[in-house]
Amino acid sequence: MTSIQLTKISDDYTDYKYGYEPYNRPMEVLLEYGFIPLDKPPGPTSHEVVAWIRRILNVKKAGHSGTLDPQATGMLPIGLGEATKALSVLLLGSKEYYAIARLHSPINRERLDSILKEFVGKIYQRPPQRSAVKRSTRVREIYELELVEEEGRLLLIRASVEAGTYIRKLVYDIGEVLGVGATMIELRRTRVSNLNEKYMIRMHELVDAYTLWRESNDDTRLRSMILPIESILKPLKSVIIRDSAVDALCHGAQLAVPGILQVSSDLRRGELTAIYTLKGEVVALAESLMSINELMEAEKGIAFKTNRIIMKPDTYPRAWKGKE
Repeated sequence: MTSIQLTKISDDYTDYKYGYEPYNRPMEVLLEYGFIPLDKPPGPTSHEVVAWIRRILNVKKAGHSGTLDPQATGMLPIGLGEATKALSVLLLGSKEYYAIARLHSPINRERLDSILKEFVGKIYQRPPQRSAVKRSTRVREIYELELVEEEGRLLLIRASVEAGTYIRKLVYDIGEVLGVGATMIELRRTRVSNLNEKYMIRMHELVDAYTLWRESNDDTRLRSMILPIESILKPLKSVIIRDSAVDALCHGAQLAVPGILQVSSDLRRGELTAIYTLKGEVVALAESLMSINELMEAEKGIAFKTNRIIMKPDTYPRAWKGKE
């Protein structure tokens, strides 16, 4: 589930008989709690791709994280069912792109390298006119900017950036500072947070795998393409709770100290945290209201404020009293 060391809060473990380990979910359940690291083809919009995925997999609900322009290719994470509620976690990580840019006039390589270095760090960006967000100037961070290859006026640039950075606008601004102008002519996204190219699958591969499952009851290939939503939550701190606390959280309760079994050993106040069952299924995303030291000393009180409930209610048995 995570490489973060967990600290035991209680030895009173519940005998867990419900739910499924994330990688052992039946395919029908995985289609409700899975995501697809899709290699988007050039041409369709991100919205159209999601609509196709819904029809291919015959699911009612799907959504993507981070729009790609129609002609752009690469990583487009698509959540299925309840997993769409956790896609926002990917916005916390950086993204990597490879862009081909054309300079409007030749430029000295030394000057080009110098200007690229100036764009590393925090920059101001105003979204382009054809964007889905309000066109107000905002700050975005460029973590890395590398000139991979140069051929005449064509440049291949690798950029590691904060989520929400417009690469087309970045290329345009670089051209303006150079004084010769520049246009992005091709773009590919190669990484989103902890998901890189090795995870990506293509749409026709998904169609073939789904057909094989439906016609031959063989889900081996499809299971390798639809990953549990827990896979994208690895960067977050973790909390493991009792089975008896699961359904209460799914109905909107906050997580109190008595419901906690284990927690990340370096947990701090105010951190976004993933709450898991004993089998490793994500229940919700929550904000920590106590540090690890405070949790170790507390016997009661609300320890986590729920931000997003992911698991469906009644997945685990009810162990709490409601109003009569």
